[in-house]
Amino acid sequence: MSAPFEERSGVVPCGTPWGRWYQTLEEVFIEVQVPPGTRAKDVRCSLQSRHIALSVRDREVLQGKLFDSTITDEGTWTLEDRKLIRIVLMKTNRDAGNCWTSLLEDEYAADPWVQDQMQRKLTLERFQRENPGFDFSGAEISGNYSKGGPDFSSLEK
Repeated sequence: MSAPFEERSGVVPCGTPWGRWYQTLEEVFIEVQVPPGTRAKDVRCSLQSRHIALSVRDREVLQGKLFDSTITDEGTWTLEDRKLIRIVLMKTNRDAGNCWTSLLEDEYAADPWVQDQMQRKLTLERFQRENPGFDFSGAEISGNYSKGGPDFSSLEK
């Protein structure tokens, strides 16, 4: 399996007025559509453990307290094709049960269906990591998968 799990299985995005965000077990991705021709010097981005601030051409796009903590030193942003800003945040808690229900504490919440799909995806990603010889990227899951699904770690192999 050469490609990462999310490349094989796709992503479950949560749409926003400025773009979208989605998550894996380890990371939160934020994609912000910006005016074509935007240059890096037009972008101001501050990434802290529990706070984010993004402005483009002196216009605030995104600001607030993140849903959960991230590793400050590992957060990055890039400007792609001068029309898309991609921000990658590394989650502090990388457990399948840590499915963010919104990007910020008070804003950009996933609707219930999207939240359900995100939780399913993280549970399958957890199963993939626990069983590297199997490919769960196209699997369907039902039953109790909330909070990361059942814990099989105590079973003998």
